[in-house]
Amino acid sequence: MRNESEVPLTDTPFNIPVADRLKRLPPYLFGRINKLKYQKRSAGIDVIDLGMGNPTDAPDPLITEKMKEALLDPKNHRYSVANGISNLRKEVAGRYFRLYGARLNPDDEVIACLGSKEGFSHMCLALMGPGDTAIVPAPTFPIHAYSVMLASGNVIALDVREPYKFLENVVYTCEHLYPKPKLVVVNFPHNPSGTCIDQDFYVELVRLAKKYKFLVISDFAYADICFDGYKAPSFLATPGSLDVGVELTTMSKGFSMAGWRIGFCSGNREMVRALATIKGYYDYGIFQATQIAAIVAMRHCESAVQAIAKEYGERRDVLVEGLNRLGWDVERPQAGMFVWAKIPEPWAEMGSIDFAMKLMEEAGVAVSPGRGFGEEGEGYLRLAIVENSQRLRQAVRAIGKCLKVEQAPAA
Repeated sequence: MRNESEVPLTDTPFNIPVADRLKRLPPYLFGRINKLKYQKRSAGIDVIDLGMGNPTDAPDPLITEKMKEALLDPKNHRYSVANGISNLRKEVAGRYFRLYGARLNPDDEVIACLGSKEGFSHMCLALMGPGDTAIVPAPTFPIHAYSVMLASGNVIALDVREPYKFLENVVYTCEHLYPKPKLVVVNFPHNPSGTCIDQDFYVELVRLAKKYKFLVISDFAYADICFDGYKAPSFLATPGSLDVGVELTTMSKGFSMAGWRIGFCSGNREMVRALATIKGYYDYGIFQATQIAAIVAMRHCESAVQAIAKEYGERRDVLVEGLNRLGWDVERPQAGMFVWAKIPEPWAEMGSIDFAMKLMEEAGVAVSPGRGFGEEGEGYLRLAIVENSQRLRQAVRAIGKCLKVEQAPAA
């Protein structure tokens, strides 16, 4: 069975009368790269895939063993409840308290989602409509903008790489736009740039949300992948956050359960209830065996989360140090699964899409062009640290050979 990410995507126009909402979506800028990657792999050519944040590590054996056990129980093969079974929601609330000191009522302030991406998309359907505007971070993880568009809302993208300047621009937008933005989306640790914040950022964001009457969605997908003693703050640990917003988390990253499709939306009970209403019409809940395995994961596998974060930190060092020895100017991220790399001269003039195609065609290394994350991403590449350290070293060597640059000796 081939991975969905390997299916070639094209921008061929529709020949049938599709809905206007599809026409609002821009061309898929990763399509050319995905198509070439698929062609190479179909031809038996090795491709080192640093393009997608798709974990290659297996979950802790305790999780998979619980899944096997739950599979044998006939009761778990029926439809489940759309908002997640009670014990799962209790475990999410318990983990929030253990890690961040945030208190949540599992009955009406936590809901299980088919991954955080689905939760975000359906939340936009619940909140946004024609004439509504959302502020999203730029460079922009595509779903943050496209979910708003699919919900018939308008998007304003503000550069988030200087977080407090982002807040200043939120204020400016609220004071000069009518009607005011209905929603502000934040995503820290940020995908793709790796930008991180401290808790004071959220204190100010909550203050602004109450002053200007906007809602907040915090995408906290990379909460578990932090390095060098940094601990990513939770929006929900901020006093007053439950009055204005929700936070989305996932088991895809820290627990290596990406294909299991399980995440959570927690926070403001009215927003959670709105999401539950949408989900009640769209799905019958997550496979119950998956939910049971997730309970065991959160209850007993925190050490595995810490171990995988350590592994990602080692991979980060291998890739950053390797690219720096090629002469690239690459910063070491504090968190996340990506390295955000400025394209070196003289290659920057090619543009990120053509440069990414060059690395794919000539080096056999797949990366994500920064242009795929909006105009603010042009001039950069996003490289996922999902391959093991040996493969990352191989990727650096291949890139150096492709660009005819030799690595400087390690310090």
